[in-house]
Amino acid sequence: MEEKKLYPLRFCALQDEYSWGTDEFCLADLGYRDSLVRDGWLAGNTFGEVMDTYMDRVVGENVYNFWGRQFPVQVKHIRVKGTMPLRVHPDAETAVQRYDFLGRQKLWYVLRAGKDARLMLGFMRDTDAGEVYSSCIDGSIGQLLNTVAPHEGQFFHIFPGVPHAASGDIELLEISESSPLDFCLCGWGQEVSTEEFDPSLGLAEALDFIDYKAWKAPAAPHSHAGDPVQKLVDIPEFTVTLLKLADPLHIYSERFESFILYSCIRGEASVQMEVLGQTARFPLDAGQTMLVPAECPDFLLVPSDRNTLILETTIAPREEPDSYLSK
Repeated sequence: MEEKKLYPLRFCALQDEYSWGTDEFCLADLGYRDSLVRDGWLAGNTFGEVMDTYMDRVVGENVYNFWGRQFPVQVKHIRVKGTMPLRVHPDAETAVQRYDFLGRQKLWYVLRAGKDARLMLGFMRDTDAGEVYSSCIDGSIGQLLNTVAPHEGQFFHIFPGVPHAASGDIELLEISESSPLDFCLCGWGQEVSTEEFDPSLGLAEALDFIDYKAWKAPAAPHSHAGDPVQKLVDIPEFTVTLLKLADPLHIYSERFESFILYSCIRGEASVQMEVLGQTARFPLDAGQTMLVPAECPDFLLVPSDRNTLILETTIAPREEPDSYLSK
């Protein structure tokens, strides 16, 4: 019997409500948060089950050899209406040695920003653990933080150790490593949900990996300007590229040696490929994320209008396997 071929996968959203807004997982493989396949013959299976069964057919041989059965990235849609708790994530070495998890490199892409929207990113000046600890305890930490008035289309690579939060009326797309390791530094006097933060991941545990140096905004251009293909983040953990999709693109996935994630920011598109001798169309609407498995050798990415914006996430080949994840 001929083995069924994998196909582009969309997922059911997993939404968590908090006092400050909502966290919606568009794609997650975290165990306690595990996306369900939405369409096709794999519909109803958890993403973890798909990974356990199809492994390198999903992510590609090189990615599988390095990360094993852990899918390496996750995607969230964050809607803020208040002020989210101040948080920070550790570097990869700290994450693996202490918690047996991946680190938490992050990209925040601004989907929409109201007039009162603000991002708090790193410190205005050099500081130290003592000052940060006391300021978090008494709630005055905001006076030490950089405050940015964001606009639609801005993006921020949030490095390990950099405290960050969002407030006001703002929507963000977060692409990060697959990890639950956000540490809560300050709840701004509000009760912090244990569903959002593990109580053991708090201020005291984060003091030795916080980056206390003054934060400088990266000199990045407005992400809608210039070249229709713009690389936003290119790090070993993942690469994110903005596509201003006006015409169909023919994608040869073999050149990536990886799965490809497409997150539609604006407009709509479809992935089109040959299945059993016929052209199959897999729709991708605004707000959705689609995983094209590495097993799909080539396909067309076709916009429905000329104003379609898509974030493409891939992983570059790695040479050495991860000692923890390959166990």
